[in-house]
Amino acid sequence: MSQNEARYTIRSLFVTALVTIVGTVLVLEVSGNIKHSDNKDHVPVGDFQAIHITPGESFRMSPKASELHAACENGYLAIAADIDPSFRGILVDYKNRGVRCYRPTATAPAVVPQHDAPDQQENPASDE
Repeated sequence: MSQNEARYTIRSLFVTALVTIVGTVLVLEVSGNIKHSDNKDHVPVGDFQAIHITPGESFRMSPKASELHAACENGYLAIAADIDPSFRGILVDYKNRGVRCYRPTATAPAVVPQHDAPDQQENPASDE
């Protein structure tokens, strides 16, 4: 190898690439080309996949539980964080259609059930 072929070391190329990436992100951030949404209403909560389960066939799933739970909101399946239950999102399919948490029947009307506040039960006063 001649002296002209070995001009740059791997370390210098790596540092140059890293500085270029950081510099590019900083320039895009300062110029306002990276958009940060303050509206948390349309932020995806997570990315989900469905596992097709057939009887008698095993499937692989992580033994750890996720930090999310499901709840039924106005007839649609909602995913909420265990840490902050107010951070909730409706589960939708690839066409942005809500996933129902009930199965409609052919005779039932196509009305989404509305969940009202739980009825307060009055405790009868006991006379002693």
